[in-house]
Amino acid sequence: MTQQSEKVFQSDIVIAGAGITGVSLARELSRYDVSVIVLERAEDVAEGATKANSGIVHAGYDAKPGTAKAKYNVLGAAMFPALCAELSVPYRKCGALVVGFDDNDRQTLEDLLRRGVTNGVKNLRLLNREEALAAEPSLNPEIVCALDVPESAIVSPYELAYAMADDAALNGVRFHFDQEINSVSAAAGSGWQLATARGDVFRCRVFINCAGASGAALHNMISDQPLQMTHRRGQYYLLDRAPYQPFTRTVFQCPSAMGKGVLVSQSVHGNLLLGPNAEDIDDPLDTATTAEGLASVLARAQRTWPALSTRSNITNFSGVRAHLSTDDFQIGPVSGAPGAFEAIGIESPGLSSAPAVAVDLAASVASFLSLRKKGNLVPPRRPKKPFHDMTDEERAEAVQNDPAYGNIVCRCEVVTEAEIREAIRRPVGARSIDGVKRRTRAGMGRCQGGFCSPRVAQIIAEETGVCLQSVTKCGGDSLLLVDTVESFLKGGAGND
Repeated sequence: MTQQSEKVFQSDIVIAGAGITGVSLARELSRYDVSVIVLERAEDVAEGATKANSGIVHAGYDAKPGTAKAKYNVLGAAMFPALCAELSVPYRKCGALVVGFDDNDRQTLEDLLRRGVTNGVKNLRLLNREEALAAEPSLNPEIVCALDVPESAIVSPYELAYAMADDAALNGVRFHFDQEINSVSAAAGSGWQLATARGDVFRCRVFINCAGASGAALHNMISDQPLQMTHRRGQYYLLDRAPYQPFTRTVFQCPSAMGKGVLVSQSVHGNLLLGPNAEDIDDPLDTATTAEGLASVLARAQRTWPALSTRSNITNFSGVRAHLSTDDFQIGPVSGAPGAFEAIGIESPGLSSAPAVAVDLAASVASFLSLRKKGNLVPPRRPKKPFHDMTDEERAEAVQNDPAYGNIVCRCEVVTEAEIREAIRRPVGARSIDGVKRRTRAGMGRCQGGFCSPRVAQIIAEETGVCLQSVTKCGGDSLLLVDTVESFLKGGAGND
């Protein structure tokens, strides 16, 4: 009986999914006097589409007027400057160009201009060839025109998600990882009961589905109006940091029904990102890269930037976006399921839209539960300046205050032991090597963790109290070590 009670968790609200939408919502709901649990299938925040997207805060010119995408894109993008400043997250309004190569593209760009104006996007204008090349001299001289989008910006999507999760946790939200939801059903009396693959049960008054690629599956467990979801994979190149960048803006090609097209864009940390392509796949967890897919990305990116070289390519990756057959976000109460809400089908511009989606959805849930705002909130944590970005004087002071700053663990990105330990100790801290990587950039550089991973794993073991052999790259079965040398020498060799 005792064992069973330990596996039953009760809260007012359960949110399924700790991607950018789920953590944005958790943070908004933490402003109310209510208990909230976030369930996540993976071992960390932002393990789905949030960690593997372009990091673009879209201005809102592409979404069809009148759709949820159009509404929340424009509202959400306007929230980013203040939000990122409050949470100390890297953000830069660099602008964007959407380039056209023929008369058909010109017509598309004219349509996008009208659509953007209708959606309320400011400062859009169509450039001719000469104006576009003057703005971005590295562009292919074969372009005929471009749409200038000054309001477009870039952000670190996973760093934003981590900051939001920390803020939510400081204000009472509980996070449960490695909890894949197997079933959702109406609880006896009222509310909802969720069962997970680990055998745990979560009971709540309100269930909110923000489950990304699993969103339609959870929706169809409880709704009288089933949805169909397509899983669309996009592959990327990531180039090393460089002092010279070919473009000051994000550069897109004309969008299609499959997405916004292949882009060439800086990251907020000075890398260059190429991609994505778009391919429909059956497995929503299939984030493999393929020779064919990457070749497609490269060919399209070279059309934008003929001088492109991949000599500085340091890694390739892919992400899977969740496309509903309705071609729009599905946000609000779940049909036929009182007390259930959802924000699903959150593909591009989902990152840009997330803060505004969270505000509206949290307000709907608060109204349903008659919630009151809290009187006092714990302020967001203030991270220290990265050692990589410090002056020599600041570095000397940091080492004097904490000698662990004097131990460089990641040479490529100049990340210290002190920063890695802090990443693990955060309110929703790292538990894997990839979790440390995305919080600190240790392993993000040219060698991709070839030098620093063993030391990072050792620090994780020390900080979390697990044995070194249990430390994973990214959760699940992604173990780095299978045994100790001592154990192998005692018995392993004799088993050959």
